[in-house]
Amino acid sequence: MDFFSRNREIGFQHLCESLFVGLCHVVGTSKQVAIRRETVTTMEMLERRVKDDDYIVVLSGSRREGFRLKGSDCDFMGWPNNYCIIWDMSQSEYNYTENKTLILSDSSESPPGFTLLELLTSTTGRIARIVQLSCVPMNDRLYISSSLYRRHTQIRHFPGSTEHGPCESGEVLGRMEYDFAFCFASFFWPPLASSWIDRCHSWPNREVVDDIVRNGCHFVPIGHPLGVHGHEHKEWRISFSLAEHKLVDTMNHCQFLTYGLLKIFLKEVINQELDETNKLLCSYHMKTVVFWVIQQNAVLLWCPQNFLVGFWVCFKLLLKWVYEGVCPNFFIPRNNMFLSKVHGSAQRSLFQKLHGLYEKGLVCLLHSPSIRSYITGVLYNPSVSICTDKDSIMSEYDFNVELYSEVFRNDSVTTMTLDHCIKLLHIIVQMIGSPLTQNQVVIVQRFTTIALQSIAFTLHIMYNNTSLNKQMYMSDRMSSNMLKLAARFGCISDMMYNALYFYKTSRLKEALFVIELTKVRLAQPELMYRRHEDTEAVGEQSLSIKMRHVMTLVITLVNNICYINELLPEQQSALQNNSFRLHIPLFVALHFVQFLCYRHIDTTLAQTALEELQVLVQYDQGLYVDHLYRDISWEILGICQQMTGNLQAALHSFQHSLTQYPFHGIQSATQMRIHDLHIT
Repeated sequence: MDFFSRNREIGFQHLCESLFVGLCHVVGTSKQVAIRRETVTTMEMLERRVKDDDYIVVLSGSRREGFRLKGSDCDFMGWPNNYCIIWDMSQSEYNYTENKTLILSDSSESPPGFTLLELLTSTTGRIARIVQLSCVPMNDRLYISSSLYRRHTQIRHFPGSTEHGPCESGEVLGRMEYDFAFCFASFFWPPLASSWIDRCHSWPNREVVDDIVRNGCHFVPIGHPLGVHGHEHKEWRISFSLAEHKLVDTMNHCQFLTYGLLKIFLKEVINQELDETNKLLCSYHMKTVVFWVIQQNAVLLWCPQNFLVGFWVCFKLLLKWVYEGVCPNFFIPRNNMFLSKVHGSAQRSLFQKLHGLYEKGLVCLLHSPSIRSYITGVLYNPSVSICTDKDSIMSEYDFNVELYSEVFRNDSVTTMTLDHCIKLLHIIVQMIGSPLTQNQVVIVQRFTTIALQSIAFTLHIMYNNTSLNKQMYMSDRMSSNMLKLAARFGCISDMMYNALYFYKTSRLKEALFVIELTKVRLAQPELMYRRHEDTEAVGEQSLSIKMRHVMTLVITLVNNICYINELLPEQQSALQNNSFRLHIPLFVALHFVQFLCYRHIDTTLAQTALEELQVLVQYDQGLYVDHLYRDISWEILGICQQMTGNLQAALHSFQHSLTQYPFHGIQSATQMRIHDLHIT
């Protein structure tokens, strides 16, 4: 490295180590990243096997790769699994069945990386109708138009969603943007990318290459931006998204953190200023740079002591690409990903900006707020000792929090029907019979709890109105036992489902006993409430035990199951808005059920519970009532106030519910309740 003089080698290594450790805190250690990836993979496996659907949806993009950077998009890909794309007719004989549609990829008239899709056979069903509506005739053949397919598939999952390239784009969870790409899959490797296989001498290894080739590629509905041959509305882009995930998985942690550093540098430095160069580069270009640098062995040693060398080599290659106006796709190098954007005056301005940063040397990293402190800390205290052991950088407690966060952020595997729940339990039994990682044990534990809870309330609904007392008794006993079992190895908050069930079946004293027991357990100092943690949790005990003793979550109600009659209008309203769950903050649910029970036993204690609920909803600053759940929290407060006859206070609470972010889609229920107050 010509810009690193040998007499500063020790200082440079110290800086590399400091920044490596800093990136571990910002991006994650190798263990944290592994937890994230394994959790996503396991969840998707469960979802796919439970639903057994003809349509496959997977998480893609940076979140699947293991990043959890602030402001990152949440990317998804979905494709029908009864469609098969082939590259020549000889492949049809191995794939044709009566219930599978064949599509021929014709790239003869398309630029590298793009293709036309000719419909060869047809089936029935919703996707088949969309495909038929998207077909256009050309040369006596039917081709699937990418622009028409986008129009017919993008169903606007959330309010305000728009078209963004090949994706439906919008906001999810009230704070995270999402991109959903509706695509097709091919289990055959594109002939255009055959040269990539021959390039893989040192990286990735042959096993990974074979796995990538065996899984083929995807096609996303977007044509070449320059409209070669006038096919831009019919063409599809060849996507190697899943192959790229496998490549990222094979990176060592130093390489992965270099990729993360480039993403941060792009967002906080290169794309920070609002001018014509802003957003010419994207994180996909950063990933492509890292891929090429690794495969070409441009960095001989990827380690913490050499960390910034990898970044600088990648940055210089990026600078060269911008100067030449050529960014070669990693799988199809003839596909220049700069062709439509990085040219002319914008290209010259971008090069000048990057070259200005290059001339500053590594000082340019000081422009990034996320990593500046890790550099200045070494400059001001060069003698400080730095531990670069990836898994010693963060405590075991940090990893526990990471695991809990991942598992409980993604615990929405389908449990909408009794069949789904039973199938989920069967799958879990099979998993228990095989070796499981620590992470998978917690996942199995969590989903067993969810399945048992859903089955318990579903059985009660099924047999509640039967005239046979014996059936009702047996159903009640089964439901009670399932909920007790779920509470035994679930989280502390799972005890509240027992309280809900006792209240629903008019056993008020039993419900209140469960609530008091829950309060006792919630008073312990080691409590972990979602993203809030008080102290280290239960010493050296297993993660499974820690989950039972110190973990709490929001109370999640599946909206096609009635857990409590008082919230039935909200569940019905949510379903009408394609919202399948209500998420009630634990302490809101606790005070709510306590109030409902005491209404029939002791009005003074009922008023006390209501006052505690009111203080919580009105004054909590996000500690126990997440801002996403404030719509349902204000709604519940209003319901309780209406029950006491305080209609003016109830109106105030319902109106507050309507002003919150409409996360649950309960507005129509709220408006109905306001109308029923008859206040003019």
